[in-house]
Amino acid sequence: MYVLNVREFLTTLRERAAKNPDRPAVTFVSDFTENVSEIRSRGELDLCARRIASWLQERFCAGDRALLLYSPGLEFATAFTACVYAGAVAVPAPLPGRYRHERRRLATIVRDAGVRAVLTQRSDLPEVEKWLAEEGITDVLCHATDSGEGDPAAWTEPAVTPDTLALLQYTSGSTGSPKGVMVSHGNLVVNVERIVTSLGLHEPRCGGWIPLYHDMGLIGLMLPGLINGDGYVQMDPMSFLRRPYHWLRMLDTYQVDFTAAPDFSYEMCVARVTDEQLATLDLSRLTAVDGAEPVRAATVTAFGERFAPAGFRPGALVPMYGLAEGTLMASGSGGRPPLRTPFDTAALEAGELRPAGEGPARTLTGCGAATGSDVLIVDPGTGSALPDGRIGEIWLSGPCVAQGYWGNPEATAATFGARTAEGGGPHLRTGDLGGFLDGDLYVTGRRKDVLVLHGRNIYPHDVEAELREQHEELAGLHGAVFMVGDGDGIDIGPAVVLIHEIRAHWGAERLREIAVAMKQTVAREFGVPVAAVALVRPGAVRRTTSGKVQRSAMRALHLDGTLDPLHLNEDPLLTAALTGHREVATP
Repeated sequence: MYVLNVREFLTTLRERAAKNPDRPAVTFVSDFTENVSEIRSRGELDLCARRIASWLQERFCAGDRALLLYSPGLEFATAFTACVYAGAVAVPAPLPGRYRHERRRLATIVRDAGVRAVLTQRSDLPEVEKWLAEEGITDVLCHATDSGEGDPAAWTEPAVTPDTLALLQYTSGSTGSPKGVMVSHGNLVVNVERIVTSLGLHEPRCGGWIPLYHDMGLIGLMLPGLINGDGYVQMDPMSFLRRPYHWLRMLDTYQVDFTAAPDFSYEMCVARVTDEQLATLDLSRLTAVDGAEPVRAATVTAFGERFAPAGFRPGALVPMYGLAEGTLMASGSGGRPPLRTPFDTAALEAGELRPAGEGPARTLTGCGAATGSDVLIVDPGTGSALPDGRIGEIWLSGPCVAQGYWGNPEATAATFGARTAEGGGPHLRTGDLGGFLDGDLYVTGRRKDVLVLHGRNIYPHDVEAELREQHEELAGLHGAVFMVGDGDGIDIGPAVVLIHEIRAHWGAERLREIAVAMKQTVAREFGVPVAAVALVRPGAVRRTTSGKVQRSAMRALHLDGTLDPLHLNEDPLLTAALTGHREVATP
């Protein structure tokens, strides 16, 4: 397989700028209703990046960390390119946000990464400076990169190797505190090249709505468009969320070849794009990656069928598996329809991928062959490699595996230094469960989230999806299923808790009926008794920037009594145990 050499990560941008200076590098679509867009050509991107890079080189050393805080637009892509030009380490992150936990998380990143510079734009500068003052962060230099400061002629090309650190991609924190994944220049160029080649793309124009502080937006879309393709088109995420049709219309209008998004994006398009809107679309050139966890078979089927009249090809929606610790992509196969395989439910709960017969079945979507990394399925208890057809923890190795966690050697050793019982390694322990069948990787869930009851493995996203399927009041909203018990310091056996968003217009009596019905659904479909159902307002279930439910965070809120539900149906024994736990925990 052809792989870019590391120097081309920087020089490819410069060579493309010299060859086609007027060709669009980055296009930003802020509001498709009015077709408002901004364009930065390759020549302009190169000039702006050299200007900002010279400003950075004058004040900082190669390897210093720069936090990137930008509203959607052209400036993030320019600032990231400038960090590459300067030899600085980019630390992408969302703007401070409204909620206290979001602002604290961002301050934690600044301190953990040892950030020296905070890069933003003039329109965001007051908000960023106010947040820095509130958090008492005084030892960083905050700079608006669109201020025009810096001399592009003073820029000097940095010396890099494949192992030179390019990016700290902070984990979303779906199962714990965020950690800075150390992504090297070599990791980036290899993973980007494998994304393009695995999908059979050639010089693709890439585009999407995913924020660029998220690895799917940055590594999955922007970088392939800049260094392997015909530019990148970005849509304001709010435009997509208001009207999913805007995303599809943008892909058509700007002749985008390749996009990527989490599973819920495709579900929103199926639910909210009208027949009249569908008739305006031509999606015949598009390849689209579904990269969330889990990739739901129902979504893949529904999107393919809904948009086939717009020319969307049967093999054009490509499920992929990946994670920040693997740079991004770990598996995925383009050019063929995705595999949607019904598996025997009892076998899944026992750790086997056995195609279904006459009994209960659960349909899983294959995430393709290993392409971004070498993939091994391992028994997480014994460390022994497992054969095809068995479910275990997904372990990765190869040039796409990142260097570890910034400033955290213990977590790095535990996660990136795993060895099999046979002595093979080192491997990256992903924490995800899955297995191979007929060459495709099927991901079944997160190891930390699995509900282990009487020897059965119950996957919480299956329970959450079933509740939404059977209770129309929950459709389009989010839930979190988890267990509490002795491990949480509670004097009670394992107890299953359901938290789900619901719209507040239902009256108290109807909320009570829905909660009781939800308990009955889980008992009937999964054979699992439920100790508590908490119905909360839309948006109350915490999720990561990629839409993954933060079940550990929701467990913590339930344990400490700060959930503030619209309705709570809780067994008295659990209520008493939680009350005692909170009294002990409160000083």
